Amino acid sequence: MAPIPITIVTGFLGSGKTTLILNLLAQVKEKNPEYKLALLKNEFGDLAVDSQLASSAAISGVRELLNGCICCNLVGQLSVALEELEATIKPDRIVIETSGSAFPATIVLEINRLARETGGAYVLDGVLSVIDVENWKGYEDTSWTARNQARYTDLIVFNKWENCDEDRFDEVLDRVGDLEVETPWVKSNKGRVDADLVFGIDGGLARNLTEEHTKDGKSSDEKHNHDHEDGHQSEVEVLSVELPGGAKGAGVKADGLLSLLQAAPKDEVYRIKSVLTVSGTVRDSDQDDTNPTPPHDSSRFILNWAFGRWTFTPVSDTAAEHESSDQIPLRMTLILARHASRKWTKKLEQGSFLELDGEEKGTLTVNKIL
Repeated sequence: MAPIPITIVTGFLGSGKTTLILNLLAQVKEKNPEYKLALLKNEFGDLAVDSQLASSAAISGVRELLNGCICCNLVGQLSVALEELEATIKPDRIVIETSGSAFPATIVLEINRLARETGGAYVLDGVLSVIDVENWKGYEDTSWTARNQARYTDLIVFNKWENCDEDRFDEVLDRVGDLEVETPWVKSNKGRVDADLVFGIDGGLARNLTEEHTKDGKSSDEKHNHDHEDGHQSEVEVLSVELPGGAKGAGVKADGLLSLLQAAPKDEVYRIKSVLTVSGTVRDSDQDDTNPTPPHDSSRFILNWAFGRWTFTPVSDTAAEHESSDQIPLRMTLILARHASRKWTKKLEQGSFLELDGEEKGTLTVNKIL
């Protein structure tokens, strides 16, 4: 049996990795409707929002590794996750979408090891790093991750460049050049890149990385443990928010929620993800009176916010059936800049951003989990 090709997609928070993957899937499905693509996602926090979005598309199967880093404390779970996808889905390809701060070299080493131990059940097809041109400067202080993701990759995809002028794009190119890498790059077209370019790229990384040494000659374990301590583990802080209670069917007040989304500064808040019931009318960030929200019956949504832009995706009946029977009005994850969690805990607990309609207001809990 031919090995299952594995493509790794990495990039900082909110760079557009999920959108890129869904666009790739649409292309391969158009050519071959029977094509099975499985997705293995690693997300910060304990809320698999992007996985629910992916499940609502035509992806054949989704497996998520939550509340940890796939390149560190969750790397040991990679083999189990791949085996589950292989057994249940029998995919033609597996895409691994890492959390925003994952170190791709460690994942590559693990895939290479699994390929050998399984007699060639898997093969690394390539590593993509997605860069958000518009907002990359917004997390300049956390460029440790950007440096390593660009260095250990086969193709850089520049995303969200359409609203930037040429000077801004040249600035990003210069910053990539400062990393002293010779990685090929391509611009996306609103999150779309030709699947023929992405799938089947020359996986030079797979050949050059071994378990003994990384490209700079240091022990991979020694280097990664050191870099992890000094680098990406401290790059972000994560809050887990829950708002249970209220009458049956109670929802979060739309006005306060939209105020939160509009007020969150993108140098402090990187991502907001939520599954929630809403009372009132919500709009995506690019919708106004001239571009109204499409009508729908659902009041249950998946919220995805990144750098000042957001979307509300109605939860399908199928997805709702898989939610817990003790469904609560709101579960949310906020991924923040370093040292911002205390400030935003107070804002959420003392403000009126997240309140239920009706007399029973529920009890808001905010916990720092990273």
